[in-house]
Amino acid sequence: MNRVECERMLEEMSEHLNNELLPFWLNNSRDDVHGGYITHFDENGADTGEDEKSLIAQTRTVLSMSLAHRAGHGDGRCARHAEHGVKFLLERMWDSEHGGFFWTVDRSGEVLIPKKILYGHSFAIYALAEYTRATGDPVGLEYAEKVFDLVQINCTETAFGGYLEMFERDWTLCGPGAGGGDRKTLDVHMHLMEAYTSLYAVSQKELHARKLREVIRIIVERVLSPGGTGVPQFTIDWKQAPHIKFDIVWGWDRYDESGQKANPLDNTSYGHNAEMAWLLLDALNTLGDDITPYDTIIRSALDHAVRYGIDETYGGVYVEGSHTGPATDQAKEFWQQAETLIGMLDGFLRYQDERYLQTYTNVHRFVMDRMIHHETGEWWPLLSREGEPIWRHMSHSWKVNYHTVRAAVNTVELLRQALDRNLI
Repeated sequence: MNRVECERMLEEMSEHLNNELLPFWLNNSRDDVHGGYITHFDENGADTGEDEKSLIAQTRTVLSMSLAHRAGHGDGRCARHAEHGVKFLLERMWDSEHGGFFWTVDRSGEVLIPKKILYGHSFAIYALAEYTRATGDPVGLEYAEKVFDLVQINCTETAFGGYLEMFERDWTLCGPGAGGGDRKTLDVHMHLMEAYTSLYAVSQKELHARKLREVIRIIVERVLSPGGTGVPQFTIDWKQAPHIKFDIVWGWDRYDESGQKANPLDNTSYGHNAEMAWLLLDALNTLGDDITPYDTIIRSALDHAVRYGIDETYGGVYVEGSHTGPATDQAKEFWQQAETLIGMLDGFLRYQDERYLQTYTNVHRFVMDRMIHHETGEWWPLLSREGEPIWRHMSHSWKVNYHTVRAAVNTVELLRQALDRNLI
């Protein structure tokens, strides 16, 4: 890539963010009847009428709008949009009896699923902290700290370290197996790392820094394989467990009829590994800690994606594959593309490795040409290897704006940094 090409990609991503992606959400998602956000849209960007508001979709939209506003996008609309969502979260989804947020409510705010799921609460901490960080409104930090405290009290697993994840409304642990009460996951611990990073960035409290370092240690020592790739699921004592589907789900990953991955003990996500790498860099930078001891881990995760996860024929990044071999699922999902964009640019800025820049260029082109549904402004959820849509909705309770908006906001900033530092 030369400087002209970098400038063109920066202009392309900025154009997409400000003239397609943010307008889609700002113009369509605000629910002025019941509060909060409408988050179920079909392939044409039309409201599907689904009577559901999930903790994931509500918090992620607050987060996306906060990130965009803090980065200087939206002319103030993003801040107002985020405030609208925070109001609904605190008035309709907060459990005043037991604390924490309900997993799912209907459009009017009546509770559908009262369970307390740590995955959702990690995003509550993240979104509320970023809301205060972006707007200065102290209510975000107030409730982010309340959730943090509830997590320490109810979810900490003291025998082997880390956190338990699936709870009933009163924070009683759910049952084993598909109930999830006997599992620990990469997903939750990685998202707690990003949540604690934002919480500490706002609060500057030593307790939050200490817990952030603790979850970093858990990830490095327990969650990552010897080769630096992420392992999806574990037993409570951190033995690798088969990657199964839980009763409460937040993804549409492909499982066989038994609710188990076809290769349950040998699969790793290229998108998760790239995401883990850049989130770890962000956490260490926020803490002011030395990154050098973690360089091998970060580079191993990125190098594995470069070697096995990138499609040099059709472009883009595959869904997942073996820890030590090629991809086993060659479809192209939206969020793996988004996180690989950030991870590769962050890796290039730190290590000046041209392979990371080449990989960014590959995925950027695939996203612009195939993944973005330009007629609506959002991204297709899942494409074939060749780039044809398999799933066609624009959004639902899990596939909202978090990965897409964050990737666009971050890559615009990272491309500017690369140009400002004359690295290209």
